[in-house]
Amino acid sequence: MLVNLLRNNLVDLPTNGYLNYYWCSGFAIGFFLVIQVVSGIMLSLFYVANENISFSVVMEDITNSLLIGWLIRYAHVWGVSFIFLIFIIHMGRALYYSSYTKVGLWNVGFVLYLLMMVNAFLGYVLPWHQMSYWAATVLTSVIQSVPYVGNIIYIYIVGGFAVTNLTLVRFFALHVILAFVILGLVVVHLAYLHYNGSNNSLFSSSGYTDVVRFHSYYTNKDLFVVSGGLVLFIFILLYCPNLALDEEGFIAGDPMVTPANIKPEWYFLFFYAMLRSVSSKLGGLIFVIIFLILLWLPTNNSSCVYSVSRQVLFWLFACDLLFLSYLGACPSSFPYVILGQLASTFMILILFCYKFFWINNV
Repeated sequence: MLVNLLRNNLVDLPTNGYLNYYWCSGFAIGFFLVIQVVSGIMLSLFYVANENISFSVVMEDITNSLLIGWLIRYAHVWGVSFIFLIFIIHMGRALYYSSYTKVGLWNVGFVLYLLMMVNAFLGYVLPWHQMSYWAATVLTSVIQSVPYVGNIIYIYIVGGFAVTNLTLVRFFALHVILAFVILGLVVVHLAYLHYNGSNNSLFSSSGYTDVVRFHSYYTNKDLFVVSGGLVLFIFILLYCPNLALDEEGFIAGDPMVTPANIKPEWYFLFFYAMLRSVSSKLGGLIFVIIFLILLWLPTNNSSCVYSVSRQVLFWLFACDLLFLSYLGACPSSFPYVILGQLASTFMILILFCYKFFWINNV
């Protein structure tokens, strides 16, 4: 029974015959997700959630004293960056080829993206260095801007009126729990994929009249892409593991000393630029919520391959995303805040036009 299940889903699975390499991104995400889970389990055996010793445990006990502890830690640090890099490609492909018309598949995938962002933020806080502590302080304070229930939710999440040791303990527990929730949703996502079928590069509804077996045609393509990513991953681990770490990441968290420029990890920079583009925390939060809703909304559009104007909008969207990421890394001062307001507004207008101006009636 199990052999037949694996064979039907990994070997003999009928697959569209003209998928390009962008469809390999899902397998690549799964591969690096396995690296994250394995390295995370190993790190959790030695990590201690305590504001007084968490930083020293991570920097000294795990990184310097534990046998290959530095490799496990940096594999976990860089694994999340690779996952988000590939996830951006994965979602970009879905937007370009209008894969969000597969409503069930898209909905589960979007929930996965949200949960991965939450879990990445929780994991970023755990080393309790300067940037992680102040990132947690700034981003959790945004919750307080929600009318009526903001303070209640904030106290429930943080465990008090400020980020403390109780916050660290809760974040560690939630980080571990969410990892297994994400794994479960990945299985659901694959079930939707195999039940409803995937989109294709020609956006052809009858694409499955021309099929190939998943193995060996697409297994070879998947392994080729993963091999390239793995070579780059190993190169970074061995030659420049600290490339993604800010200098504040080597200083223990201190509530009495505020970093000159607080910023999150690179995959959160465009959200951070949106949040601070409005002087009111609630206004920035509304910007982000509107963006996420427009990004999620599944509409009945044709693929960009059939519309030059949609292609132009898509690449304007991509360029604006990069520009917002750059602004998120800049100081919160003139002219970066004003540019953030303009870029955030432009982003929402682009998404609205992209999703609603080319809706098919059938």
